Amino acid sequence: MAATMLVSSLAFAADTPDGHKWKTIDDETGQAKSIVQIVKVGNKLYGRIERVLTDPDAICDQCDGDRKNKRIQGMTILWGLEQDGDEWSGGSIFDPKKNKTYRAKIWMGKDGKTLQVRGYLGPFFRTQTWHLAD
Repeated sequence: MAATMLVSSLAFAADTPDGHKWKTIDDETGQAKSIVQIVKVGNKLYGRIERVLTDPDAICDQCDGDRKNKRIQGMTILWGLEQDGDEWSGGSIFDPKKNKTYRAKIWMGKDGKTLQVRGYLGPFFRTQTWHLAD
C-alpha cells in the first residue's frame, strides 16, 4: 500500500516547469490569483495566463502600449527564459497589476509540485511560490 501511495504521489510531480499549469499565489496577500500555462518554444520558456481566478473579465487598465485595456486572461506574462542548470533565467516576467516588467528566474521546488518564481528590478527581488495545478 505504501508503494502505491508513493508511486501515485510521484505521478503528480513535475520534472520541469514546461508543459504544466501553475496556480499563482500573490506573495503579498497569500491568495490564489491565476492559472499560468508554461510552454517551451525552442529552448525558451513562456507563460500565459490561462485563467484569472478572482475576476476572469479583468482588463489591464494600468498597462501601457499594446497591453492597455486588454484582458489579463490570455496575456503572456513570462517569456524568454533559458535553462541554466536547474534554473531558468535570462527572461522577463510581467505583473499586470503593477504594469511592471522584471528580469525573471524560476526553479522547481524539491517536491516537484512547486515552482519558485523570482522577479528582479535592479538589486531588489520578490519571490513567489506557484503550485502545480494540473
